[in-house]
Amino acid sequence: MKKDHNLAPKKINLLLDKIRSYNPTADTALIERAFIYTKEAHRGQKRLSGEPVFTHALAIANFLADWHLDTASIVAGLLHDVPEDTTKTLVNIEKHFGKEIRDLVDGLTRIKKIKLRGSNSEDFIENLRKMFLAMSRDLRVIIVKLADRYHNMLTLEYLPEEKQIGIAQETLEIFAPLAERLGMGQVKGELEDLAFPYCYPKEYQWLIDYTRPYYKKAEERIKEARRCILKNLAEEGLRVKVKGRVKTLYSLWRKLLRPENDRDINKIHDLVALMVITEKPQECYLALGIIHKVWQLVPYLGVRDWIAQPKPNGYQSIHTNVFWNDGQIIEFKIRTMAMHEQARYGVAAHWYLAEMKSKNKIDSKGIDNGRFFAPDKKMAWVNQLAAWQSEIVDSKEFIDSVKFDALKHRIFVFSPKGDAFDLPEGSTPVDFAYRVHTDLGNQTAGAKVDGRMVGLDYSLHSGEVVEILIDRKRKKPSVDWLDFVVTRLAQRKIRQNAR
Repeated sequence: MKKDHNLAPKKINLLLDKIRSYNPTADTALIERAFIYTKEAHRGQKRLSGEPVFTHALAIANFLADWHLDTASIVAGLLHDVPEDTTKTLVNIEKHFGKEIRDLVDGLTRIKKIKLRGSNSEDFIENLRKMFLAMSRDLRVIIVKLADRYHNMLTLEYLPEEKQIGIAQETLEIFAPLAERLGMGQVKGELEDLAFPYCYPKEYQWLIDYTRPYYKKAEERIKEARRCILKNLAEEGLRVKVKGRVKTLYSLWRKLLRPENDRDINKIHDLVALMVITEKPQECYLALGIIHKVWQLVPYLGVRDWIAQPKPNGYQSIHTNVFWNDGQIIEFKIRTMAMHEQARYGVAAHWYLAEMKSKNKIDSKGIDNGRFFAPDKKMAWVNQLAAWQSEIVDSKEFIDSVKFDALKHRIFVFSPKGDAFDLPEGSTPVDFAYRVHTDLGNQTAGAKVDGRMVGLDYSLHSGEVVEILIDRKRKKPSVDWLDFVVTRLAQRKIRQNAR
């Protein structure tokens, strides 16, 4: 204990320095008090790994600081296990740290008991409802929970095998998709890769063996490409940062399973990606022009401009694929640093709070007092989850709605006017029509995708432009559409209006 005590000042100082680097007005005295309070409350308690329980709380606080969260979130992260695992109560926490932090810790305590284990049991469903209700009240609850889950996944090896599989499955089905919906791309990818070997051990080992030589070459290609692109952009007067990455294992495995890829890694065009990070948005387009001047664009993959038209979750970047010197394909993602932070940490990133400050919608004190709200337009699905608490009585329908409407992998399609819509993977033009407006769905007579006629049961893909052809005389949808629509919204509207 003496050794741990001597290290404590260093640990808290490192955490506080990290927080000050992005939030100079943070209440570091409050964080330090929470640090000491939590350490004392958990004194003598050990995790299965043999480490003090307090190290888990400190790890969560550090993750939240990495994601640029406010003071209240970090304090709640430190305190999140205190009411359940120590003699300290929520009343004690409110007395020492105030009502806002007490409410955050209470929300975390309420959702801590959720157990998936592949079950549709009433207890699980009720807990899931509570989690989404807590999310709708304060989005920070789920962000702190993601930090908690992330650290638990890093130490999963110390649990019995049955619990490992259950927690990993829960992570893949609930928490990784939630991170994706929140725009926290890096967190989502890391959670998936941590869960992958526990949920699909044979497939994981096959993929490791299969990709080993490809990943080795990919790392070499990244080093070469990084040097080359920095040189070419510098010659044109552009100052940029270039970061490289290889595709995460779980994401690669899912892509290899697609029928068109047939487990052939040579058909994966984003195995290697380089992030070109500029200072200004207009420089992204200059960098794009230089890249295409030096390397040949892959014409059938095209350019995806998510800066001019951001994804519904706020993601912004220009994507392009080029033929590299050895004939292989490399993907470039071009963005500013603010866009890069957003892509990694989504609504948790400080970019949104900074944006609100720049528009005089909120000041530093307001941020640190907990006025942490995500953009309504981007987070409308959170309110939808909350609405389902009262709308959906049937347990199976609720689970299906959550898994397939809210948390399934998303695609992004456009209306002819350029408006972006996110839909669950496998959605059809009819799902899209009802996503836009009920009347449009009811009057659907046909559909065009990228200018060509398609069947109403056509499975949409990201980036496509969807045009719905209508029959104004038509007042009712066809009940036959229920055979292929995938969203609960479309199913409900069809049933309501086909009568």
